[in-house]
Amino acid sequence: MKGIILAGGSGTRLHPVTLTVSKQLLPVHDKPMVYYPLSVLMLADIRDILIICAPESIDQFRRLLGDGSRYGIEIDYAVQPSPNGLPEAFIIGADHIGDDSSALVLGDNIFHGNAFSAVMEEYSGDVDGCVLFGYPVGDPQRYGVGEVDADGRLVSIEEKPGSPRSNLAITGLYFYDNEVVDIAKNLRPSARGELEISDLNRVYMERGKAKLVNLGRGFAWLDTGTHESLAQAGHYVRTIEERQGVGIAVLEEVALRKGFIDADACYRRGEELAKSRYGRYVMRVAEEFRR
Repeated sequence: MKGIILAGGSGTRLHPVTLTVSKQLLPVHDKPMVYYPLSVLMLADIRDILIICAPESIDQFRRLLGDGSRYGIEIDYAVQPSPNGLPEAFIIGADHIGDDSSALVLGDNIFHGNAFSAVMEEYSGDVDGCVLFGYPVGDPQRYGVGEVDADGRLVSIEEKPGSPRSNLAITGLYFYDNEVVDIAKNLRPSARGELEISDLNRVYMERGKAKLVNLGRGFAWLDTGTHESLAQAGHYVRTIEERQGVGIAVLEEVALRKGFIDADACYRRGEELAKSRYGRYVMRVAEEFRR
């Protein structure tokens, strides 16, 4: 499976902060926002990842993450000249996907849960159709909402419904088989002139090949698209890390525990960042892993 992080857009809801920097490079507590979706793909054992961003941001992402080798993965980059909808990621990333299945995660979504790695591994294997991830919310009128049958198959999708059929918001994490590229290429733009992810998912749903996994209790899904939600996400991460003494979306730790790098490589990376709390945590993780 190949991974794609969609980190384009202009972040207008975060202006004026995002007038000079990509939203996905803003800090969520002590890490750039893009670390969080990148860690999700790594937890799914995905090691070949494409980051799609705005033209003016690509050099910043390259400086931050390089080619991914420090994490034992491969990272490439592509440009989305203008935000023309989420399915455009599969058109831009067609060569990257090749003959494989793909995972798309939005660059401003944060997922966290103790069993999240197991969930990612379970559903990222042999994808036949698409796998979406739902999260129960108290205000489903604000989201794209999915309804499922007894077998977890998606039977309806509604965008910001007045009378929701369920409380499962469809999150910004999607697994697709290889047909997604052709489906995306044949979508018709909406009245807004964009390709809509709900239209793409509806194609799979009508084929009976769309599954919606309820993340449910024990997981957190955070969107960071506004100043308020960005601050809340940073507070959540800080609270969990300080109370439990564990890191969230520490890429070196994820890479070490997944076997992408060894303890020595992890420790060296921590040494490079040793003046920061993050770097010292990475060094400690490597030392504990050696023991």
